[in-house]
Amino acid sequence: MALLEVKDLEVNYGLIKAIKGISFEVNEGEIVALIGANGAGKTTTMHALNCLIGKSGGTVTFDGNDITNIPAHKLVTLGIAQVPEGRRIFQELTVFENLKLGYYTKKDPVELNARLEEMYSHFPILAERKNQIAGTLSGGEQQMLAMSRALMSSPKLLLLDEPSMGLSPLYVNTIFEMIKTVNKLGTTVLLVEQNAKKALSIADRAYVLEIGKMTKTGTGKELLSDESVRKAYLGG
Repeated sequence: MALLEVKDLEVNYGLIKAIKGISFEVNEGEIVALIGANGAGKTTTMHALNCLIGKSGGTVTFDGNDITNIPAHKLVTLGIAQVPEGRRIFQELTVFENLKLGYYTKKDPVELNARLEEMYSHFPILAERKNQIAGTLSGGEQQMLAMSRALMSSPKLLLLDEPSMGLSPLYVNTIFEMIKTVNKLGTTVLLVEQNAKKALSIADRAYVLEIGKMTKTGTGKELLSDESVRKAYLGG
């Protein structure tokens, strides 16, 4: 059974059909990528999964439970965490305070410290700057913080929305290595990413979204070698 199953999802903005009845699934232990051009509906899909925007139709099931209309703030307690597009860290709080907020659904101080140490081991720069105001970090460091904050809740499913956006090639490589590490440690990942080559290179499976419709699916390797995908998203 799929960990996340989306059936016939629709999202309308007034008379505009932004998402047109898409279906996909994410199995436990996978990295699944959703790729597409700007305006294809990738972030809209992610926001709909999190109930940050309303759905016009369809169902979303997580771990066997219908979460179609569950409020966004309750999804963390079910085992879903998101790293939103643009990072959305708390700019005026310290690195430590941001990470602690990622643990807000839990109360065990011993586990809190263990989770903090794990995040610091993944990204040592965060340990060095734990007392620094988060808004003064570089873009790449803020992305590390956003990922670590989401992982503080020990999610079953991590939703990543454009994690490479605006980052230098060095930081992009660091973030994608972290995604692979997190997955190997047991977290299932749904990755929405415009950098199709990077996303497909680490994905077990992937879906191509075009103007609100799913047009292709396959393994990451299959889509990397697909001629139409290469022409459209990989520079030929």
